[in-house]
Amino acid sequence: MESFVIVVGAVAEALAWAAVVRGRGSIWRTLLPVLALMGVAAVLTDSVRTSPRVTFAAAAAVGFGAGAVFYLATRAFVRAVRGWTAFQQQSVRTYERQGSHPLWLALVLSVGVSAFGEEVFWRGLVQPAFSRAVDGRALGTALSYLAFVAVNLPSANLAIIAGGIVGGAAWTILGWWTGGFLASLCCHGVWTGLMLAFPVVRRAPDGVGS
Repeated sequence: MESFVIVVGAVAEALAWAAVVRGRGSIWRTLLPVLALMGVAAVLTDSVRTSPRVTFAAAAAVGFGAGAVFYLATRAFVRAVRGWTAFQQQSVRTYERQGSHPLWLALVLSVGVSAFGEEVFWRGLVQPAFSRAVDGRALGTALSYLAFVAVNLPSANLAIIAGGIVGGAAWTILGWWTGGFLASLCCHGVWTGLMLAFPVVRRAPDGVGS
């Protein structure tokens, strides 16, 4: 059951990104439902845990703090590479693909559905499963991280891929520390929320949060 869910979920996320890039789908109509179903499927395996190695309060506090720091680091990085035209253009395109939904709805869908589904699946299910499969937390963690980065490559978007590499590393480390998905979810959620509420690049006037 676990192996089937992991393989299907990972392939589905990669295909969803490919569909978005090719204009055959959108972040809301294609990727969001896929991530939601991945999260539900992970929960149904009855294998996911919130934070078995660290107290709930500690995991949440560190996760929230890490999310805020990650957002500030993202702002600093985007500012530092403002002369990198391709990165800036693709960052703007990422916001534009989110359409003109009200900020409150974008936050609910992005944090409450997308980030939740992704973290429950990758840090709650895949990371522990890989660690058990190879009989080693470090190797399993590394493999799950590489798989997470790989499924973001079909996005063909430098901003998304960079987020997968750097954010994925942070969320994977938090998952390794806690043994579950709570801290990574808090981090991912705060970062996503801040990215939507306070964009790091200039956006079109009718974009989310305008």
